[in-house]
Amino acid sequence: MHSKNNVIITPVKNNISLYKITNKNGVEANITNYGATLLSLYVPTKNGKIDVVLGFHSIDEYIKAFEMGASPYFNAVVGRFAGRIKNAQFQLNGKTIQLDQNHGKHHLHGGKYQLSNVAWNFENYNEETNTLTFSYVSKANEFYPGDVTIEVAYTLTDENELNIKYKATTTEDTLLNLTNHAYFNLDGISGNTLDQKLQINAEKFLELDAENIPTGKFIPMENHAFDFRNPKNVVAGIDHCFVLKNHTAPAAILESVKNDLIMNVYTDQPAVQIYVGGKTSNELLNKDSVEFHTESGICFETQVFPDAPNHADFPNAILRKGETYLQDTTFEFIIS
Repeated sequence: MHSKNNVIITPVKNNISLYKITNKNGVEANITNYGATLLSLYVPTKNGKIDVVLGFHSIDEYIKAFEMGASPYFNAVVGRFAGRIKNAQFQLNGKTIQLDQNHGKHHLHGGKYQLSNVAWNFENYNEETNTLTFSYVSKANEFYPGDVTIEVAYTLTDENELNIKYKATTTEDTLLNLTNHAYFNLDGISGNTLDQKLQINAEKFLELDAENIPTGKFIPMENHAFDFRNPKNVVAGIDHCFVLKNHTAPAAILESVKNDLIMNVYTDQPAVQIYVGGKTSNELLNKDSVEFHTESGICFETQVFPDAPNHADFPNAILRKGETYLQDTTFEFIIS
């Protein structure tokens, strides 16, 4: 273990390390370069400091989960394409690109060559901004064209914001849609998200078929169980893409009445995929040996629409050679 200004770096195994950053208010983020994953996020509340993201007991459990094919992608950077792609194929420059079918006959979260189960490079720590930057080169392979160079920067501000910035370039035209798959629970990791209040800055969400693939149609939130235009308790079964109205208000707001804690989600992306889940295999050891269930966590996966390349009227997810992919998402904590 060694300290570098305000970051504490702890080597774990091989080329994997842990990185701890804190702010002046006692908020603490622990991040690993394995999957550029947020391992824990401690926030002070009226009931003491709590960890507000789910996760496993150790790095070995994260690795084991992927080896078992049972990873929930706890708090990892996801790509090259976050979400599902129908029949694992899309058109690019007049050619059919066939991806691997790792989700039934469909493609999910980047498939075989994903970003969540590899060791990223630790680039640097910026003391002035309290920023950790990681990089990874996703090489062209039998599925995705182009060598894609990606940077992810985690910043913890004294305003109790965890900001995540993404930057990427490619050597060939390719498909790119990145996100972070953090599972939040503002009551603490042993809580139930159904006890928390949710508000979403949207009027509609994507209609899905029986295999959770977008049909291309939209469902109005009005008079629907997923009508979160005003705050109400989280409901089970959400795994849907909400189309954001604007980027001036928070994309979503989550509130714990128990802890008087609010989290505002800000993003420059056109949508947020909200997923309520967290149940893990009995063969895997979770943090504090907590048994996670299907309502243990809620994800706010800021991104373009799932299956975007197969719908002409969906936001663009093609990154052209010579262009730069940029994304900016912030999780702001209002502590009473």
